[in-house]
Amino acid sequence: MANYPEIPKFFRFNSKDMKDIYEMIERWGSTLINELRLRDIEVDSTPTTNIYTVVTISSVKRPRKGDIVYAVSSGKYKGYVSTAASTTWKNFY
Repeated sequence: MANYPEIPKFFRFNSKDMKDIYEMIERWGSTLINELRLRDIEVDSTPTTNIYTVVTISSVKRPRKGDIVYAVSSGKYKGYVSTAASTTWKNFY
């Protein structure tokens, strides 16, 4: 998980306006950091790769980059590769 910076604590202000502005920025920053941490937890808790056992690779309706299948019909493991040039299943060697 990422380590997000926090706003430094200042205790002396020359005016109430400066103190109010600082507190507003501090609340905004804390809220932003909290949202980022929650998103990190959500992203970290989802699997990056799905592994399927299928008869043919056409059985996988919406493959995503990084998905893996074991195609029973060919007896091979294949990985779904998405590049600028192509998006296809590639055999593992």
